[in-house]
Formats: sequence, structure tokens, C-alpha cells
Amino acid sequence: MRTTLTRRIALVLAAALVTLGAQASELPRIVHQDGHHALLVDGKPYLMLGGQVNNSSAWPDVLPEVWPAIERMHANTVGVPIAWEQVEPKEGQFDFSFLDTLLAQAREHKVRLVLVWFATWKNNGPSYAPSWVKLDNQRFPRLVTATGKMLNSLSPHAAATMEADRKAFVQLMTHLRAADGDKHTVIMVQVENESGTYGTDRDHSPGADKLFAGAVPDTLLHATGKPAGNWSQVFGKDAGEFFHAWSIARFIDQVAAAGKAVYNLPMYTNAALRDPFHPGPAGGYESGGPTDNVLDIWKAGAPSLDLLAPDIYLPDYPRYTAVLDRYARKDNPLFVAETGNALGYARYVYATLGHGGIGFSPFGMDYTKYTNYPLGAHKLDDAAVDAFGVNYSALAPMGSEIAAAALAGKLWGASEPTDTHEQTLDLGDWKVKFGYGQLQFGMDPPKGNADTDGGAIVAQLGENEYLVTGHNVRVSFEPGRRGKDGRFLLDRVEEGHYENGKWIFRRLWNGDQTDYGLNFTSVPQVLRVRLATY
Repeated sequence: MRTTLTRRIALVLAAALVTLGAQASELPRIVHQDGHHALLVDGKPYLMLGGQVNNSSAWPDVLPEVWPAIERMHANTVGVPIAWEQVEPKEGQFDFSFLDTLLAQAREHKVRLVLVWFATWKNNGPSYAPSWVKLDNQRFPRLVTATGKMLNSLSPHAAATMEADRKAFVQLMTHLRAADGDKHTVIMVQVENESGTYGTDRDHSPGADKLFAGAVPDTLLHATGKPAGNWSQVFGKDAGEFFHAWSIARFIDQVAAAGKAVYNLPMYTNAALRDPFHPGPAGGYESGGPTDNVLDIWKAGAPSLDLLAPDIYLPDYPRYTAVLDRYARKDNPLFVAETGNALGYARYVYATLGHGGIGFSPFGMDYTKYTNYPLGAHKLDDAAVDAFGVNYSALAPMGSEIAAAALAGKLWGASEPTDTHEQTLDLGDWKVKFGYGQLQFGMDPPKGNADTDGGAIVAQLGENEYLVTGHNVRVSFEPGRRGKDGRFLLDRVEEGHYENGKWIFRRLWNGDQTDYGLNFTSVPQVLRVRLATY
């Protein structure tokens, strides 16, 4: 079986890579296949099992408090801010010494990096812009509300702001190409952070009002299928928010496009979300950012971005999975760029992968003793890190296989709900049931785990052959198109792990280990399962 499965996996991967024209020396890039997506790194599908550090951890003296947490959680990718004020403290004078230190230490610790550009926007405001920008409101104006109140959010309509941001970003990407262009330590770049504005639907300055009274651009009309007119005529009550979203998207697109022209890495921006069920008015959430209601506008306005990523700090299952549903699109690879680091968030890596996600990254993963509670854990101790590490340790060695399955549309997964304790997924030929809170021995009904921390994924490797792993869950295969008369069985169940793309066999599961489903506990285990009829 090992020989047959290994050959089939090798053939699937080889065919995918040949089709994509991947070369080991190529830059990281995102590819698409029949509405599915993958990030290629050094020519191979790559699954980002990430962790983002706290905002103020991006300094050389703090990095020793980062790496132990990243190593303990078995992450392969680290998100680290690069602040505009850090690299251009005086206009026209650039300092990339921290980036050089970061690159060297990331290579030493054998992890990849996602750089997070804090510039015009860091969660609404310009707090990470240099003083010569954020203290000069004449040259770099902030926006105003309909009543004339000035807010601490830079206007997306100021040409000087965009040009200064773009210039600094080009310098960053130029230095990065020289320092890392042949090593690919950095595999993606986030352009700005949680852009948008609290407290108003849009900029109401005289210049913005004039643009708002003008015609909606033809590009957006074509993308939305709307007839020509001004913003109010075309979008009605949503006109202000949609105008602001278009304006910010166009600003960020120009920054990203200039950076890509220098060094063409995958780029994205992230969203501070609105509540998916009860959003409230624009401005109560971050109006203008890439929230779920304006994704089409952002796609039209920022074509240089490879994806729009949600930052999910919604711990309850219905809202979390609703966000996954809305951002996992045929035209938008799903990447959970930030999520809470409390225990309850760890299980959502499985639902993210089940939605075809290319990566997952809890926020605040370092030992600096800062915590963003209540968005995350009360404190980030070893137990909090281990909640993510137990899942990453199982997933990381087979990340390429998981990513390849996702690109082929052959990956399924789910996380434990709060209102029910089992789920059934349709694999086509077969079905698979996940049960949470069951004893390993016996057919007791699922009661749910005490910590609501279960989840699992299933990847198809070949005909009737599946790769399975999970945490605190029972996985049971059932008839689908095949085995409808009930005459089917688990022909072979191997426990093992991947090492450098090769399956390493440990033992067979049978008898007590398979009679009551495949029971995954808190111990990381990986199975390869062959189903058959008789």
C-alpha cells in the first residue's frame, strides 16, 4: 500500500506542478485552479501555519522573546510589522537594519516571513507613520466628518500622502529584493493594516465631496453591472461607504503596484471586520476597509492585491464560520491573517483549511507578556501556545500535501461547533462524520468537548484513499456514492508521518482502534486510510 500511495501522491503533485509550470527558483506566488487556490513557495504548494507577533515586538532587542513561542507552536511562518516610522524616520533617509536582522534570525530559526507594512493605515490611524507625516496636517490631511469634525484617519484623497507612502514602500521592496531575492525568506507582504475609518462613512472634505458628486468610474460600473451616474444615483444609501472603499482600494493598489514592479511578491491587505449578522451603520465599524459587503468594490479597485484577508476576533462558531464563508471565494484565496490567541480559536485552523484556506495566523504570538485580552488570551503562557502547537505539529510536516489537496479541491475540514456535537461532510464517493466528546471505546453519542477544541481535516490522495488528522474528534467514514448497501470497510489504516515529502509508516490501526471510528485525542496523530467495498 505504501508504494502504491506514494506513487499516486507523487504523480498528483508532479502533474499539478507541471501544469503550473513551477520552478524551484521562482518567486513565491499564488496560483488558481478551478476556483481553488494555493501559495507556491520555491515551486511547491505551501501551507502557512503562522503566528503574528505583537505590534511593538518588531525590534531587534525583542526578537529573543519571539522565537521561543514560534518554535513551541511549530509555526512555519511569522508575521512581523515593518513600520514606516521605523524605516524612514526622516524624509528621504531610510534605515532597513531591523529588516536585515529579522531576515538573518528567521533563516537561523528556519521559518518564513510575512511582512506587515504599517504606514498610512494601522487600524484606522497613522500611528506608525513617521512624525514628519502624522504631524503635518496641511501636507498630509486627515479626513473630516459631515459636521466638519477632523478624525485621526488620513484622507485617501491626498496625493502627497499616497506618493510618500508609495515611495517608502518601493524603497522597502527594493531593499528586500537585494537582501532576500534569492532566498525567499519573505513569502508575502501585507500592504497597510486594517484600513478604513471609524466615526464616519467617508471623507467629507471639500475635495472628497467634489469627487463624490462626480461619476462613478467605468471600471467599477463594469465590475458591479450598474448603470452610469454619480455615487448617490448608483449606490443609494450605501454610496458614502462604497465611495470610501473605492478610494482606499485605489490608494492601496497604487502602493502595492509600485512595490510589485520592484519585487513581485504576493501582496494582500487585511480587514477589521463588521459583525456578519448585525453589522450596524458604516463608521460604527471601519468604513472603507475590505469588509465583507464591499469585497467586489475592492476587487475592482485594487487588482494588484492577490487577496483580501479577514482578521477574525469573533470566538463563537456561527460568526467565525460565516466570515470564512464570505472570504473564501473563487476570486479570493482565504488567508486568516489574524485571529485571537485564546484557547477557543485554535480549533479554527481546521475549518479554515476546510474552506480551502492557504494559511492561518493567530495574533500576539510572543513572550513579551503583552496580551490583547479580551480579543485574545488573558496571558500568553506555554499552555496558550500549546493549544495551537498541538494542531500545527500534526499539520506542518504534511503542509505541502495539504496545500496540494486544497488546490485540487480534494480537502475537507471542520471545527467543533457550540450548538451541536457532530458534523457530516460529503466527499462524493464517501461521507465522513466528525463526532466531538466521545469516549475512544464504544458507541456513546457525542457530548462535546469541555473546551470545545475539536476539529479534523480529510484530504483525498487517490481513489478511495485519504489522509486524516484531527484533535479531540472521532472520524467515521460512511457510504456516499460508494458502499450504499453498507458493504464497505476500512481496508487499511496506517499511522505515520511525512518527512521531506515522504510518508513514514509507524504502525497499522485495526480492531479496537478502528471498530469505534478513528479516535483522535490531544496527541497529534496522522492516518492514511484506504476504503473498500466487498
